[in-house]
Amino acid sequence: MSEHSIFEHAPLGAIIAWSDGTPRPPERHRRMLDAWKTNNSQGRLIRKQGASDLGTLDPYASFTLHEADYGAGSVIAIRVHRTFSLVSTLRFTIVERPPIASVRVFDRPGNHAELVHLAPHRAAAEHWLSEHGHPNAVLEEVTADEAAADAIEGRAAA
Repeated sequence: MSEHSIFEHAPLGAIIAWSDGTPRPPERHRRMLDAWKTNNSQGRLIRKQGASDLGTLDPYASFTLHEADYGAGSVIAIRVHRTFSLVSTLRFTIVERPPIASVRVFDRPGNHAELVHLAPHRAAAEHWLSEHGHPNAVLEEVTADEAAADAIEGRAAA
């Protein structure tokens, strides 16, 4: 898929993989492998920036994926996010869509909200919020209508 397709069709909370199409180097070539992993990985779609209006996209539109967390125990020291513009040369794939009835937890309401957690159900989302304290958080359930719209438009995950 192109970056435009991800921006227009992938739901927040989906797992998105990206690739530059090159083969993976052998494990023994650490530097080459590290460079390859930069252009070949996956992450959860947490934010879309920019607007889409009548089939035309903002030339500065982009989307952000949460790639990894690094830390010890329950303390996250580094959170890795990757933001891709809509002029990227990489290829993207929707690996997994958020399951029906799962609950997205956004850090705030509005167009600039960022997904901070995807819970399996509302009780789990509320429990997570009680432990992580986002005072302006918004909960949004993934509905069957959303999944049905994806299937009708031919966007079902492979």
